[in-house]
Amino acid sequence: MRIAVVGAGAIGGFIAAMLARAGVRVGVVARGAHLEAMRREGITVVQSDAGSFSAAVDASEDLRELGHVDVALLTFKAHQWNALLPQLDAAAQAGTVVVTMQNGVPFWFRRTPPLQTVDPGGRIGARLPDAQTIGGVVHVSGNIVAPGRIAQSGGTRYILNALDPALQGVLDRFAAIMRDAGLAPEIEPDIRRFVWLKLINNAGLNPVSALRHMTIHEMLADPVAREEVRTLMLEAVEVGRALGVVDAIDLEARMRYAQRLSDVRTSMLQDLEARRPLELDPIVGAIVELGEGLGVPVPRLRAAYDELRAQTAAFS
Repeated sequence: MRIAVVGAGAIGGFIAAMLARAGVRVGVVARGAHLEAMRREGITVVQSDAGSFSAAVDASEDLRELGHVDVALLTFKAHQWNALLPQLDAAAQAGTVVVTMQNGVPFWFRRTPPLQTVDPGGRIGARLPDAQTIGGVVHVSGNIVAPGRIAQSGGTRYILNALDPALQGVLDRFAAIMRDAGLAPEIEPDIRRFVWLKLINNAGLNPVSALRHMTIHEMLADPVAREEVRTLMLEAVEVGRALGVVDAIDLEARMRYAQRLSDVRTSMLQDLEARRPLELDPIVGAIVELGEGLGVPVPRLRAAYDELRAQTAAFS
């Protein structure tokens, strides 16, 4: 199986390095200095649950230059869809199966009508049908410490399921390749539930961290910030319950679990401080769109969404 990782940053780069180390044919799509470093030296994992190592990969700025791939892992951020969609369109026409490993609500979560915060006009969904899509949820942390150099932590758990039963054979083969490479895929039939469970945490932690410029431990140790996190999470739960994808959730248990993990700045805070576009629409905007469409009150999520949009309006 020939695999490409589209958006080989910290998460995608770690997966690519693990697969390549195991002898899998892997290509990566990246940009800038990170791409050039991977072309010269491969990917160097400086710290991870699998130790430190380096692995050579084919690297390009364009998926089409890598030739035919059987499976493409989508690990880029949502604001990059417009730039990458032509490349993925060509791959889809050639029969490539995509695995969505992105934060927030994915384009396939609701196809009719498409979510305007995630897939305006349905352009993504029109090119990537269920028959070529595997849903994924990532439970791994990481960061790029320097171009071509990645640190990873938080385990190697990836939750997967095919959106079309006809893809079960591809999914089983891909999951076996991941396991052989030292990763920990889990095939779960109710992938929408697992998407929403992760989204609940992201919907609370990410916006509050960005608005207050706090790490996770700082937020959850501060009574006011902690209550803000809980309120946003609760609104996300209520939207999920209205959709029928989750039941009641113990939010205090979720926050205690987050408090036990390594203290980090959320990805949204990192992007805000670097003046990069935020993953705001798939993490917060989509919940607001779904909630308001269903008549579920989401006032605090709406306020956080509007405030962060205003703060980042000038980011390219």
